[in-house]
Amino acid sequence: MVRRQLLAVALAAVAAVVVAQPGSSGRGQEGGIAQPGSSRRGQEGGIMRISFSPDVGIVDVDPALSYSPAGWSLLDATCARLFTHPDTPSPASYRLQPEVAATYSVSKDLKTYTFRLRNGFRFSNREPVRASAFVHAINRVLQPIVHSPGVIYMRDIVGASDVLAGRAKKARGIRAPNPYTLVVRFSRPAPDFLERTTLPFFCAVPPGLPPSAEGVGKYPSAGPYYVTEYRKSDRIEIRRNPFYGGKRRVHVEGFDVDLNGGNHIELLTRLDRSEADWGYMLAGIFFEVPGVDFVKKYGRNGRFQVKPGLWLRMLAMNSARGLFHNNPQLRRAVNFALDRRAILAEGVGGLASSQLTDQHIPHSLSGFRDAPVYPFTADLERARRLARGHLRNRKAVLVVSRKSIVAGRVIEEQLERIGLDVEVDATGDDGGAAYWERLTTPGASWDLAYGLWTPGIPDAYAYLNSLVAGRGLGGESLTRVSAKRAIAALDRAVRLPSRGARDRAYAEADEKIARDVAPVAVLNVIREATLVSDRVDPDCMVLRPALDLAVACLRKGS
Repeated sequence: MVRRQLLAVALAAVAAVVVAQPGSSGRGQEGGIAQPGSSRRGQEGGIMRISFSPDVGIVDVDPALSYSPAGWSLLDATCARLFTHPDTPSPASYRLQPEVAATYSVSKDLKTYTFRLRNGFRFSNREPVRASAFVHAINRVLQPIVHSPGVIYMRDIVGASDVLAGRAKKARGIRAPNPYTLVVRFSRPAPDFLERTTLPFFCAVPPGLPPSAEGVGKYPSAGPYYVTEYRKSDRIEIRRNPFYGGKRRVHVEGFDVDLNGGNHIELLTRLDRSEADWGYMLAGIFFEVPGVDFVKKYGRNGRFQVKPGLWLRMLAMNSARGLFHNNPQLRRAVNFALDRRAILAEGVGGLASSQLTDQHIPHSLSGFRDAPVYPFTADLERARRLARGHLRNRKAVLVVSRKSIVAGRVIEEQLERIGLDVEVDATGDDGGAAYWERLTTPGASWDLAYGLWTPGIPDAYAYLNSLVAGRGLGGESLTRVSAKRAIAALDRAVRLPSRGARDRAYAEADEKIARDVAPVAVLNVIREATLVSDRVDPDCMVLRPALDLAVACLRKGS
């Protein structure tokens, strides 16, 4: 159930919009808007008004339950984690840096991490942040009553399975030998654990915070802000943590969050009129408003900014089933048969909300190198040649959400040209439990699935391992494909000490996996867009790629 919850959110998350940065992939690039670079800052203080549409779903502020872009934007401002990302625009924001961790060491087999914590962090109730806060945070996520989507990032901790099964209250693999030392042991090598600790699931929480299936709203937190009031589906009030001991430089006094921002058109109108300062929404809508060009209207004054995103839209292939099992030739044939432009034209925002790609690492991440593995329009001759002799029973079940049924019909048409008899099965809404339960149930009866996906961690290892083996996410793999040579190459890459060598190794592995293994057919990278009110000073807007609330500020006199 936990795995299903995670994939339901992760693969069907909100589509975002943006224009590619200059210098990114030349294939399918649409142009770009530069990030403001002024060092000037607006006023200190003031309350920023945030509005979320109910369309984005429930916005949880409990770090054990929250798994949406809207919820994570708030938790990033309230959380203190072992490691984090800097408050700088992407791609520099994807570098890893310590937060509560002062130093760390890792065993040669990559199974044991030892952290020495800083002693200056305090919760908003003045209590110090000790190692017990992280021990409790992890054990709280693992409690079966919580059904946390964060389990997938922790299930390889020694003893995690006992907690999940209700046989133990605490995982044996996490302990605090003294107040400021944390030790975490894994059942297998965990080379990506530092990256995992940047997720809100690993936020320091008070050791007495109870696990809850419904989530906890108001509780002490150790980031620069904390939640002072939470009314589910109504409003959230966030204010500065008076005892914050970290180094993040904050500006506003707090945030008033309206969880009833209306539908996406109403929310867009509120932002346009500066009745709200910021709100997360389906960003493809910016490109579908008749008669309004937001780039021209607000791009020059900084109110509308765009960034490459981290979500991939892809056609996943189920290698646990007969059609694609041990059949890389057919998986490659599918990649050659697809007309990516025609498929994406049917989505929200169309091609304007996308950056076409055929690779697994997004353009904005370190390790991406543009390699023309597959054409963006179909190469039917090549596709038919690869498919010949590998079509098996020719039957394929394609699962799509009801909102994507038109795109599903386009894919059906394209794959029939290489001899596949495709049945389009529209199940549930985008992000709906019924849809993703269909995909993640062991032995599930699907061959192809169309949707959005991200591992939640902006690192090449997380993307590649999740798709060929799932090592970066506790052993989960949506495609159920495993390629020993590719896994070995990735295991070598993650151990390289030099950033340059690491990036080159990932770029080579990405191209090779796309060309030889083809676990999925990646179609595009979703772009991110941000519109703020005229009260927000664009010179302290940081997009990572969503708006970094912790360092936002208001214009002087607003």
